[in-house]
Amino acid sequence: MSGVSYKGICVAALAGAALLPGIACAQIADPGAPGQGAPSSSPSPDPAQQAPQDEVIVPDATFEAAMPKVDDDLNAPLSALPADSPVAEDALAELGRSLAETLEAIKPEEPEFAAELPPLDQFKLDPPTQLAGVKDSKSVVIFYNWSATGLDAIDAEDRFRELSALRRGKGKAANSAMVNARAVEDEKLAVRLMQSLGYYDATAISTVEQSGENRRQLSVTITATPGPLYKLGAVSIEAAPANPADLLSRNLPLKTGDPLEAERVQGAEANLSLKLPQNGYPFADVGDRDILLDEDTHTGDYTLPVTLGPRSSFRGFQTEGRRQVFDIDHLNIFARFRQGDLYDSRKVDDVREALIATSQFSTVSVEPVRTGEMSPDGTEYVDLLVRQVAGRPRTLAGELGYSTGQGIRLQGSWTHRNLFPPEGALIGTGVIGTQEQGATATFRRSNWRKRDRTLSFSLGANHSDFDAYESFTGSLTARVSYDSTPIWQKRWTYFYGVEIVGSNEDRYNFNIGARDRGTWLIAALPTFLGYDRSDDLLNPTRGFRIKANVSPETSVRGAARPYARMMLEGTAYYPVMSSIVVAGRARVGSIPGIDRDDLPPSRRYYAGGGGSVRGFGYQELGPRSPDGRPVGGRSFNEFAIEARYRFGNFGIVPFIDAGQVYDGVAPTGKNIRFGAGIGGRMYTNFGPLRVDVATPINRQPGESRVSLYISIGQAF
Repeated sequence: MSGVSYKGICVAALAGAALLPGIACAQIADPGAPGQGAPSSSPSPDPAQQAPQDEVIVPDATFEAAMPKVDDDLNAPLSALPADSPVAEDALAELGRSLAETLEAIKPEEPEFAAELPPLDQFKLDPPTQLAGVKDSKSVVIFYNWSATGLDAIDAEDRFRELSALRRGKGKAANSAMVNARAVEDEKLAVRLMQSLGYYDATAISTVEQSGENRRQLSVTITATPGPLYKLGAVSIEAAPANPADLLSRNLPLKTGDPLEAERVQGAEANLSLKLPQNGYPFADVGDRDILLDEDTHTGDYTLPVTLGPRSSFRGFQTEGRRQVFDIDHLNIFARFRQGDLYDSRKVDDVREALIATSQFSTVSVEPVRTGEMSPDGTEYVDLLVRQVAGRPRTLAGELGYSTGQGIRLQGSWTHRNLFPPEGALIGTGVIGTQEQGATATFRRSNWRKRDRTLSFSLGANHSDFDAYESFTGSLTARVSYDSTPIWQKRWTYFYGVEIVGSNEDRYNFNIGARDRGTWLIAALPTFLGYDRSDDLLNPTRGFRIKANVSPETSVRGAARPYARMMLEGTAYYPVMSSIVVAGRARVGSIPGIDRDDLPPSRRYYAGGGGSVRGFGYQELGPRSPDGRPVGGRSFNEFAIEARYRFGNFGIVPFIDAGQVYDGVAPTGKNIRFGAGIGGRMYTNFGPLRVDVATPINRQPGESRVSLYISIGQAF
């Protein structure tokens, strides 16, 4: 056996020793490898005396004796070399040296391999969002179409389409799993809708198939099966006896045989929850319904538990809050009930709205609280607890307008709403304009001695420079009024008062044929009465309004001349469709008891302008003096019609106005002038902003060609 073969056998034996315990490998001398297989102390053989390649190094007998006995069974394990075998000793020594050299050659372990692995729940598998130098490709999009069947028979298809997840996806999804998820969601939606309509055995299934060219599109179908319609069986209310006895059954409008629809049932319960506090039960509690379905008869027995609480009546008010505005005495003014009146939640809502309308609070709430005190009729007294926190008392406001003939007009105001509690306000107002300047100070006491009644005193000074006249005016007024507000619009409104005016004005004196100035002292008792059936104070869309003014007056310039200023106005609003409202106005006025030329120019009637007849300048209509300026009159009439078309927060308003001023005490209707135009509206939370452009029809010399009006609010 050659040395190469031996070496091969040794390697094979080492391989086996590494795998099987108790196996040793005898290392065989390799020719030409000195120091191997002999002690290190032995002298190296002379090359000349070296044995030839085929010379036997280890005799066969010695080798066989050193090798373990091999059993005839090839599957039997090898036995270990004898411990006292020299070959075994040499082989083990050589194996130890080889292993030591191998271990020294292994590089030190990198620190990363010694570090602890992160917990499994913190191990992130997300791929990096962006790789350097690699551009993102477009997202994959799957297109789909969808349809629903079976819901149109129960009139539920439109509602289903409004809520459908497939519809909201707009026919696109990132992958097919998302399409499937939307389909499953719509399955559940269809079942909920059918059950809400009384089909409690309803089922729905969705199918998703490939369709379209190259089958690259998905087709989704939701198939709904309503099943039989369930109806109400027995209807019962579990509650203590009420007063009157039929209070509960009368206000729960459910009866045997009605479809068991969710909206019908919920609406009936909501009605009962609303009616009980309106009929003396402020603490009533409507519990959770119980419906027992019968699959054989397709009916459901309905049971509703109700806790009535004590039947109650009003006593008075309590209040709390860290910054209180009103005390108990002033709160009593807002009550539209007397002590002992049966509790009615509508009257509580009325008090809350009235308090909000004062604009005195940052937050305010009104709720009933039990007192434990019984009234003579057997009901329990309740108080209304007002939780109030004062708001900021001061307000700055401004208004800017423009119109042809009147120019720019800027009005600003400062208000302290509670300078003289309760509700004693001080208001300062200033006007700066092209043709008007002035200032007014007003004291106003709201809810004076009675709810919604206002007492006010005003002191003002004003300068006006119009085409008709120029005046310097001082006035002192006192007024009691009952007014509407944007929060609290009232059907009936009124005011009455006293007004004292001193005015220095120029006029055209027909007696001398020239303009002169005069000073008048005017005393008046102005009154007003209004009736409002419109649906909104600032932007009405239906209903009508009627207003009447009467002011007995006397002007003193040398002699007292009594007269009366009267005016009647009516407006109406008719919705042609949801986006178009036709609005109309008619107004007439008369001043009996005095000649026109004896009237101060500022107390005469005029027409023309943005709040009168659009298309004409301010005070432009009516008789004129020889110098071409308006002189006013003792009567007038005005008419207007417009179509208000609104789209979103904007609108377009074409209109036609008409009117005239007359010398006589009654409007004759002759020589009525017309103006036509179009306006734009921008609707805000405080009212519409108005821009109108108009031109006179059959324009006369000296009249405006085009008039522009910019202001806040509708024309009427």
